[in-house]
Amino acid sequence: MVGLTLATGCRRAEAPVARLRVDQAVAQTSHSCRECHAEIHAAWSPTDHAQANRPVDPVRDAEALRLFALVAPDSARPEFRLGQKPSWQPLVPAPGGRWQPHEQAFDPVKHEFFNVFGDENRRAGEWGHWSGRGMNWNSMCAHCHMTGYQRRYDPATDAYASTWVEHGVGCIQCHGPTAPGHGDKNKPVAAGPKPPFHGDRARMMQTCAPCHARNEKLTEDFQPGDNYHDHYRVTLPVEPGIYYPDGQQRDEDFNWTSVLLSRMGHAGVTCLDCHDPHTTKTILPATDNQLCQQCHAPPGREMAGGFRATPIDSLAHSRHQPGSAGNSCVACHMPATTYMQRSPRHDHGWLKPDPLLTKELGIPNACSKCHEKEGLDWVIAKADEWYGPKLDSRQRARARAVAAAQAGAPSAADQLVELLRSEDIPAWRATYLSLLPGLPDARAAIPAAEAALRAGDPMERAAAARFFAGSAEAARLLTPLLADPVRLVRLDAAWALSAALPPGSASRRELDFYLALTLDQPTGRLRIGQDLANRGDLAGAEREIARAVDWDPYSAGIRESQGMVLAGLGQLNEAGNAFYRAADLAGRDRGAPLALRAGLAFAEAGRLMEAENGFRLALRLDPQVHRARYNLGLLLAQAERLPEAGAELARAEADAAAEADYPFALATVLLRQGDRTGARAAAERTLRIDPAHAGAQQVLQATR
Repeated sequence: MVGLTLATGCRRAEAPVARLRVDQAVAQTSHSCRECHAEIHAAWSPTDHAQANRPVDPVRDAEALRLFALVAPDSARPEFRLGQKPSWQPLVPAPGGRWQPHEQAFDPVKHEFFNVFGDENRRAGEWGHWSGRGMNWNSMCAHCHMTGYQRRYDPATDAYASTWVEHGVGCIQCHGPTAPGHGDKNKPVAAGPKPPFHGDRARMMQTCAPCHARNEKLTEDFQPGDNYHDHYRVTLPVEPGIYYPDGQQRDEDFNWTSVLLSRMGHAGVTCLDCHDPHTTKTILPATDNQLCQQCHAPPGREMAGGFRATPIDSLAHSRHQPGSAGNSCVACHMPATTYMQRSPRHDHGWLKPDPLLTKELGIPNACSKCHEKEGLDWVIAKADEWYGPKLDSRQRARARAVAAAQAGAPSAADQLVELLRSEDIPAWRATYLSLLPGLPDARAAIPAAEAALRAGDPMERAAAARFFAGSAEAARLLTPLLADPVRLVRLDAAWALSAALPPGSASRRELDFYLALTLDQPTGRLRIGQDLANRGDLAGAEREIARAVDWDPYSAGIRESQGMVLAGLGQLNEAGNAFYRAADLAGRDRGAPLALRAGLAFAEAGRLMEAENGFRLALRLDPQVHRARYNLGLLLAQAERLPEAGAELARAEADAAAEADYPFALATVLLRQGDRTGARAAAERTLRIDPAHAGAQQVLQATR
């Protein structure tokens, strides 16, 4: 089952065994820090960090509890509340030690409940329904909203016995558990511990990143000061719908990927350059551009690594009046998107607003938010008049190349390879390498990908490992990466070489631990199934993937993987059913190829009526899938429905003039109908495409 690929989604989860040093931290709640750090404690206490999760207070929350009983009369009474502002969600208990954040969220300003999904109708039984696994607090929320959290999931009972040190994001969550004796007034201050990242702002930012990034967990035991890439896989702008092709946030992506992709992040700008970690407020007001001008006021602040911030006169640069939205750095370069209906969040990519990319690729731009009445063409003309050459930059080239790759365009590989030659931001290099596999002419990237195996940044090395997964050179190129100093790289190499990893080896154990992290989620069961399939255990794979289907019955991708495994087991009718259901779920976006596979599986199983349904579904979803039309024509010919068969084969030939088999199949049908002239003409067209086609030559002989 080499065709099964590593799932690199962002669903966060914990492992069943934890390393977090809670034995040192049990008494170290934030309250215990207050005596010596009263000022910091007072600044932290009212913040969204401190209030990220807390028990429901029957007095303080009386109004909300009364309203909740009215909007969700059938729900259990909330025990906790998730979040603080601009809204919070009631956490209701569920069987198996679970808590679920209800879809009805409370707006503390308007004193009303609203549905966080808006008009989106999520059905009970869906993975993403508020009562489903996709909204399970233990697995998806708690590790960023609690301190010292351990998930403690038992796969045998599918239940949780979760524990934590305290509600909310407390002191030890960012500073780490302190050593015994810390806080003893009889000891000098110097005797107290300092976190291993003390003074290292880049490492401090990596302590913010786990909860302020869209990512996937690689372990359950990240400690403040650890290397982020040893414990997380950050989500890059690879899949459509998550980020826009220029890297601008689209879905609920949080911030760190944007920083990694940005020129400012590459120059050394960190969270702490703008935000106070205890109050969570900006260190300077964003009004009048004070926050941004701390670096960009002429002559430009000198940054780490020899970078110098571009000096900017905001009035001359913006060409808008002081105090206006058009003169605001944040409004133009950090546009806000509202998530969960009422939660606006600023993009942290600091991109140029580019209305031309709006017209070309549908990427939003900040200018049009204020100038909607003038129309997009007016905005494009004005932006070109003011900034023309500056906008025709690498940002455009990136966006166009990423969009082309996501669409599978023939030129995409060349565009990505060209960008790799000049790109200096590792997160973008990793993005290009992640997009290349499967593209036409991706082999042109082999030299660059091979060089990336030795890159300094682990994201790039990991992407290069995924590039070579499944290739003939995988063992030679990726085996050295099994000893890479960063876990992210080791795991991607181990996944690619999974079938050859010796049982009990360090690489096998590390991969197995990673695979066990998400056993409470359908993606985790799918991934275990994929690994078993790659190692030849198709029966075991089918059991795991069947569990994944049961937990997420509306996932087209899981159904597709189930079909592949069932086909490998020779259960062709069942495989056809899985592919057909996958196609139905995928719809027009990507359902046609799945419906074609369903038709082929049914045909091989001898289920001709179901095969015809599969081919016709493929054509309804995408009339240009000529392979489905060709196979439908063959099926109709087999059923002696020759006029229908001829019509479908003629249409297939018209849609794909370079396919020799299409006119040949039509020739055989016409010959069976007694149309010797038509059959001869079709055979001649076949031979023009493939002069050595033996079948066409036989038709010519038969029609002389």
